[in-house]
Amino acid sequence: MLDEGPLDGPVVVLLHGFPERSGSWRGVIPPLVAAGRRVLAPDQRGYSPGARPEGAKHYTLDLLVGDVLALADQPGAEVFDLVVHDWGAAVAWALVSEHAAKVRTVTCLSVPHPRTMAAALLRGQLFKSWYAVLFQLPRLPERLVRVRDGWVFRRVMPPVFGMSDSLVQEALTLLREPGAATATINWYRAVRHSSHLEIPGRVSRPTLYVRSDRDAALSRAAAVRTGQWVDCPYRFEILEGVSHWIPEERPKETAALVLEHLASVPVSAQTTP
Repeated sequence: MLDEGPLDGPVVVLLHGFPERSGSWRGVIPPLVAAGRRVLAPDQRGYSPGARPEGAKHYTLDLLVGDVLALADQPGAEVFDLVVHDWGAAVAWALVSEHAAKVRTVTCLSVPHPRTMAAALLRGQLFKSWYAVLFQLPRLPERLVRVRDGWVFRRVMPPVFGMSDSLVQEALTLLREPGAATATINWYRAVRHSSHLEIPGRVSRPTLYVRSDRDAALSRAAAVRTGQWVDCPYRFEILEGVSHWIPEERPKETAALVLEHLASVPVSAQTTP
């Protein structure tokens, strides 16, 4: 886990997505630290060699949320700001929906509110989520990652999802670790172990949602409706000329947006759940 910045600074928790780790925030962290924030960026369940339980049932949202709450169970982190990307956003929507008292603000990159995702399935999102359907199959996705030194992964990720060659190499390094491919893909498979009652509900914390206009994984239909699920001040930003990998492609702009959002809510502000 990355723990940077002053120990007495307001805590910002950064959550990465698939198939990345805490290092995806390396360009975003320095400006946050320079602004006096303490940054906690874990390698989430399945991404850390020491936390790869076997079986998809161990990767449900309630357990992933519990990991974040355990991380923040320390002095100074009683209330924290969330900055998240991709699957990290899915965790954040669930966390702020069920544990709003722990969260001061939310900044979600790429992934919109799950309720709007579900509503957008017939508006193009199902087609864009083809890979999530593939990941439900046993063993085959892992084999596709490993075969011919990641040949399939290298052929798909850059042209389809806009992933740079350097990010592809970092992802393959992760996925080649023992048990890592199955553990990280189990985040997708765990959906089968969840009920519709676990889909996050309304959000009662100030929220910034950032979408990129070249995101091949997520539809615009889901993005534009996310604000309908936020009952607090809400800001929607679109980054032009950017693919799905916002923190790496636009780290300075991401950090600037985050700091603007954090500054819009006093650090001492205490809101009711």
